[in-house]
Amino acid sequence: MSRFKRSRSRSKTIFLFILLFIIIGGGGAAFFLFFEGEQPQLQLTSPQQYLGKNSVITFTAVDTKSGLRNISLKISQDSLIKELYREEFPRSGFTGIIGVPEKQVQVPFNAVENGFKDGPAQITLQIRDYSMRGFLKGNRTEVVKDITVDTTPPKISILHSERYINPGGSGIVIYRSADTDMTSGVQINGVFHQGFLVGDGRDDTYICYFALPYSAHGIDSSFLVASDPAGNQSKLAFSVVFKDKQFRHDRIDVSDGFLDKKIPEFAQHYQNMHGSMIEQYLYTNNDMRIENNQRISDLCKSPNPLRMWEGKFNRMPGSTRAGFADDRTYYYQDKPIDHQVHLGIDLASTKQANVRAAEKGTVIHADYLGIYGNMIMIDHGQGIFSLYSHLSQMNVSVGDTVDTQTVIGLTGTTGMAGGDHLHFSMLVNGVFVTPKEWWDQHWIDVTIEEPLTESRFQ
Repeated sequence: MSRFKRSRSRSKTIFLFILLFIIIGGGGAAFFLFFEGEQPQLQLTSPQQYLGKNSVITFTAVDTKSGLRNISLKISQDSLIKELYREEFPRSGFTGIIGVPEKQVQVPFNAVENGFKDGPAQITLQIRDYSMRGFLKGNRTEVVKDITVDTTPPKISILHSERYINPGGSGIVIYRSADTDMTSGVQINGVFHQGFLVGDGRDDTYICYFALPYSAHGIDSSFLVASDPAGNQSKLAFSVVFKDKQFRHDRIDVSDGFLDKKIPEFAQHYQNMHGSMIEQYLYTNNDMRIENNQRISDLCKSPNPLRMWEGKFNRMPGSTRAGFADDRTYYYQDKPIDHQVHLGIDLASTKQANVRAAEKGTVIHADYLGIYGNMIMIDHGQGIFSLYSHLSQMNVSVGDTVDTQTVIGLTGTTGMAGGDHLHFSMLVNGVFVTPKEWWDQHWIDVTIEEPLTESRFQ
């Protein structure tokens, strides 16, 4: 064979090899392009365990390869099968993400309207994508979840409810329920206060401490509410008489000497302060105050469910320098510059006097906090908290258990304090209340202990 013929034969072989490679490679690319095998992702967010009379089924479907083709949601109970939701997604092209890449869905569910009874049921979620696998049906993902249909709200009965309350005052509701798996409490003027088991071996009797803010001008609504994991809710109204109260007005003069002393202290802890001395003071007395009170509110959100205190809360010996909810106007160079409300009682005796815990509890905060300076907070259980601020020294740490004999710190001038004293506050579920009620054994007996004793015989 001549050299020319051998060269032409070799070239033809190479050409055929390249052509075959292109065909095979293109087919492989097409296979991976149109027959991708990744299953769609499906996450059922709710319900976790129960479906109530009126519930919402929430889920997310995702497919970032070929896109979603359709979604189906069914609920079955015995022979009853209901398709509550179905959606088809139109094709948007022929390559890439053809369907919708992600879909978040919320489906309302009414058990009674759909013919479901209380008892076991099953949710079935199914999605397909636009892959050509499965004889062109696409990749499929299915989630099946066993749930319980529960349309019966908790049964609650009121044993005792507060008769009178002032702005900044505290009260209780004692109630009974055999439902153990529920969240319950008092909703007054739209604010919820959690209830807790009384204890003493009783597993069906609850107590809820609630409070009115100092700024309340009346009672718009007062209910005992209870809800179960299925979202069923019971609601009982109770009557409580609002007794208005006037608070003292006070004048606070802000001097240059006070600014020279305090602004550098705050600046050590808050780097974003700027402007003149008076501008930094106004920032501290307003923005920082709001942040600090929000932090205090957050600290009260997970109370100990057990009552730790036993009787009245102890008052530190000394004279009262400022009262609860005093309406304060601040003056600088004889001109009004600010207005705030004092959410505690200031007590002063000797310099760096011993500060003891007002009652038994657990320390949940012991650190510097803005206008409060060195501040300690104690959780006494069931939503009751005490606060001690402006301390010169703190002797306890978070997690410590303290009682009325524990010296938790020493009075001082840290934070927004002009002289050595203790700023003492009481809180009910994060609402500042007047400490005077909690210092009064007669108030404790009449408001709390006697109703609790009476409830044992109901």
